[in-house]
Amino acid sequence: MTPQTNFMIVAAVVPEREVALRQLLASMNDAPGRVNANNALIPFAQFDTLHVARLLILEDQTSADIRIHGEPIPTYPLYFALLGDIDGTEDAFLNALAQRAPDGLRALFACCEGFTPDADLVGWMQRHRSPAIANYVNSRGRTVVRIREEAALRDALESHLAVHAPALEGQSAREIHATLKRFIDAEQASGRLTLSDERATPLGWWIANTLHLIGMPLLLLLVSPLLIVIAPFYLMRLRQLEKTDPELCPTVDQAYSDTLALGEDHDVTNQFSAMGSLKPGLVRLLTTIVVLSTVDYAARHLVRSGRLGRIRTIHFARWAFIGGTRRMAFFSNYDGSVESYMDDFINKTGFGLNASFSNGVGYPRTHWLVLDGCADERKYKEFLRRHTLPTQVWYKAYPGLTAIDLERNTRIRRGLESASLSDQEAREWLSLL
Repeated sequence: MTPQTNFMIVAAVVPEREVALRQLLASMNDAPGRVNANNALIPFAQFDTLHVARLLILEDQTSADIRIHGEPIPTYPLYFALLGDIDGTEDAFLNALAQRAPDGLRALFACCEGFTPDADLVGWMQRHRSPAIANYVNSRGRTVVRIREEAALRDALESHLAVHAPALEGQSAREIHATLKRFIDAEQASGRLTLSDERATPLGWWIANTLHLIGMPLLLLLVSPLLIVIAPFYLMRLRQLEKTDPELCPTVDQAYSDTLALGEDHDVTNQFSAMGSLKPGLVRLLTTIVVLSTVDYAARHLVRSGRLGRIRTIHFARWAFIGGTRRMAFFSNYDGSVESYMDDFINKTGFGLNASFSNGVGYPRTHWLVLDGCADERKYKEFLRRHTLPTQVWYKAYPGLTAIDLERNTRIRRGLESASLSDQEAREWLSLL
C-alpha cells in the first residue's frame, strides 16, 4: 500500500507584491475556477502522485470579529499558501516539484517575504511548512495511478457491454463475469489497458502508524489520574464560556458570496477553504488541540474507509494553525454543492462539527461543546460563508469522478480479479456496471 500524505507551504506576502502575485495566480487558470492543468508555472498534470492542490491568498475577512471579546484587532500579514494531497512522502514530492517547476515556484515565492533569487527551493519550502493538526484521507492506499486505471477499467467494461450485450443474453451472471474477465485479460495483454499491482507498504510508515495507534491510548492512560482531577473544573469553565461567549453570524455580504461562487461548481467536486480566529483563552485553545487531535486519530485508525462519520463525499480534508495558534484554517475537497456540503455536516455529524468549530470566534452558541451550535442552520451557514476564502487556483487529478465513483471502481476491479464468485456475488458485481 502506498500511503497518502500532504504538504502545505505558507509564507507572508510582500505588500508591494500582492498585485503581482494575484496576477500570477490568475494566469494559472483558463477562467475563474477552471485551472489549466498544464499551466506554465506549475504543470500539475505532470505529477502522477498529486491528487489535489490549491494555491490561495489567506486574506482573513473576519479578523476584526475578535473585538466582540474585548480584544484589540490584531494586525496580521497577508499569507500565500500552496498545499496539496499526495501519494508517498512529502519530501519526495517537494523535490519533484522543485525539479519540474523551478521557474514557476521562484516567480510565486518572489512575492513572499524572505525569498531571494538564489534561494534553495526545497530548503525554503521545508522551512515554510505548516503541518496539519488533523487530516482526513478518504481511502488510504488508493493512489492517483490506481484511480485512473480503475476508471479506465470501468469505461472498458461498460463499452464492451454496450457493444456485446446481445451476445451475452441468456448467460448466467457467473458466465458473464468470466467472459468479461477474459476480455480484460486480452486488453491487458495487448497493452490497451493497465492494472498495476499494489506496492508494498513502506516499513517506516507502518512502524510510525503503529506507534501512533498505540501512543495516544497509552498517553491517555498515563495522564488519566490528572484528567480525572481536572475534568470537573474544565467542564465548569467551558460551560461558563458557552453561556457568555457572544455569537456573530450576520448575513454574508452578497458581493463576497458571489465572488466565492465564481470558483465553485465547475466539476462534480468542489474545494472549500475557510479561516478564522479562535476565541481567546487557554481553555478554548486546549479544547481545539484535544478535539482536533482526536479527529486526526479517529480518521487515521477508527473510521471506516471512505467515510468521515456518515459523510461519504469528502476526498481529503485538513485543519491547520496559521501563523501561530490564534487562527486556524480548514481545507477540504468534497463532492456536490457547498449547500449540500453544509447540510451533510449539519445532518450527519453535527456533534463533530460543533466540537471542531465551536471554539471559533462568533460560532453559534453550543451546549457542552457538541450540542446546539450548528442546529441553528441559518446562523451556522452565515458563519461558515463569512469565513470562506476564495481559492485562486485549484486542481484535481481526476475530474468528473466522485468519491463514491472511486469506491465503486475499486469494487469493480476487486470483483473482476476474484477467482471465484457465487451467483449472488456475480449478480451484485454486475450491478456495479
